[in-house]
Amino acid sequence: MSRLVRILAGALGLALLAPLPARAQRPEGLEVTGWIIQGSPNWLVSRNADGLSTLSVAGVSINAAGDRVQRPNQDAQRLLGAAHRNGLQGELLLSNYSNRLESFDRRALHRLLADPDHIAAVARRLARFVVEQGWDSVNVDLEGVRRADGDGLVALVQALQDEMPAEKTVSIDISAATSVRAYRDRGYRLAGLAAVADVIAVMTYDMHGPWSRPGPIGPLTWQRDALDALLSVVPADQVLLGVAGYGYVWPADAKGRSLTLRQARVMVQRHDATARWRAKYGEWHARLSDGTVLWWSDGRSYAARVDLAREYGVRGLAVWRLGSADTLT
Repeated sequence: MSRLVRILAGALGLALLAPLPARAQRPEGLEVTGWIIQGSPNWLVSRNADGLSTLSVAGVSINAAGDRVQRPNQDAQRLLGAAHRNGLQGELLLSNYSNRLESFDRRALHRLLADPDHIAAVARRLARFVVEQGWDSVNVDLEGVRRADGDGLVALVQALQDEMPAEKTVSIDISAATSVRAYRDRGYRLAGLAAVADVIAVMTYDMHGPWSRPGPIGPLTWQRDALDALLSVVPADQVLLGVAGYGYVWPADAKGRSLTLRQARVMVQRHDATARWRAKYGEWHARLSDGTVLWWSDGRSYAARVDLAREYGVRGLAVWRLGSADTLT
């Protein structure tokens, strides 16, 4: 406790002053993007701000026809304001997630990327919102791209760059793969995207999930393979390494689901189970007495990815998501 704090405590007649929580610090030399969902409180931004450079707000979605994007609502703009008040870049995330389908709308995405007129209309409208509302960048998070639509994805990023002022930037999220050919099969023309995007965030998580057998979410071994393939084409200074800030649970007699880190820890504690750190994967694992299996990626996992990012010399990291992950340090 500092001398000033002791003086203030005495002046206020406090018998006990709890220690202040440690402030997060962004890893030196690395950029860090934190994704956040609408409805998240402003204090969540403030709590993580010193560990971040960019707040990416999810955001807006394309419509089912693939020819229009909604206007960012007041809640998205509130989070943009929280980002700017905390000295962060505010990024608007463009998605093809459908609340109606409770999944990514692949048909809508195809209707967008296969039609140059739709690409132009969406890019023009989105660029107008960015300028009017004061966003610093756009994050293209379109998932489930068809292999044949890879050129359309490159064209969309280029169209956004053309429509927006030069100081505005475009990042794109791509699912991890372990070969250049596999990236291409997922609709990612790596050289083309590197030529038009400012930043490429590789989503090196969800190797396992409720759709698969139990296993680590984004194991270090797999992330290395994904980076080796990606960096054979894309310059390292354009790449953000995606980091999971959540867990999955696979009940023995029910469908698996995602968990926040707090939920995972509470579940393990309630069942009097033992959590084990798996250094090879950089994640935690637990098996409950009823056969339920958990894997999760926490602050220790994040620290291991900071080391990995430095080893590969990439631009930084991107974490899904604030509110589920540990406070970024």
